Amino acid sequence: MATKRIADEPAYILHRYDWSESSLILDVFTRQYGRVALVARGAKKPSSSFRPVLLPLQLLHLAFGGDAEIRNLKSAEWQGGHVMPTGDGLLSGYYLNELLMRLLARDDPHPALFDAYAATVQLLASQNTDTLQVALRAFELRLLRDIGLLPTLDAETATLQALELETRYVLVAESGLREAHEDDRASLSGAEWLGLQQALESYSTFSDTVQACVNSVTELKTQLRALLHYHCGVKVLKTRQMMIDLQAL
Repeated sequence: MATKRIADEPAYILHRYDWSESSLILDVFTRQYGRVALVARGAKKPSSSFRPVLLPLQLLHLAFGGDAEIRNLKSAEWQGGHVMPTGDGLLSGYYLNELLMRLLARDDPHPALFDAYAATVQLLASQNTDTLQVALRAFELRLLRDIGLLPTLDAETATLQALELETRYVLVAESGLREAHEDDRASLSGAEWLGLQQALESYSTFSDTVQACVNSVTELKTQLRALLHYHCGVKVLKTRQMMIDLQAL
């Protein structure tokens, strides 16, 4: 059986693990092949051409091959485009990577989600705090929608009744979208949910989703965080706990 070789594939590194004294195992998010595991042989050697390139939150073009679950990295080229995010932007980038590691299956392509990730990373590098929060909410929505964990946002999930424009609704992990109760911490109007649904349609761009989140970013943060924690099977994500610990210092 011929070994499959992939060349010039756009990718981002999500995580890296020590494999030996000189090599690394990489978890990468590629545009056409989804999340893929690669071994970068000799990448830890001072003379390795991989050493200065294999960084997170940087667009790379990779060549790799092999038939095993962990394939062999052949080459990696940095594509430039933006500087590495720092501060809150860097931590937010690690947060995105943790979500993808936990929620994406291996070898499951999501090209539109890859493009949304690339756009989000560029916004994180801008170091604009307001833009950062909106970009994160937009990406969370796109991620949940693309992997089938987001209910339709134009109807109540249990009854399939259309939303009333002025009525408040809340997104709940166990029951989907329902009418808000008095004790719900955050909710959006039916009109806002309908706007988000429209911004998530296949013909819409990631910038459409970002724009739809602008006026409801605080309310979305609470609801999406609970939904993501539920599907990740954790009370607090590791990167979220790191942010909390740093703020406490």
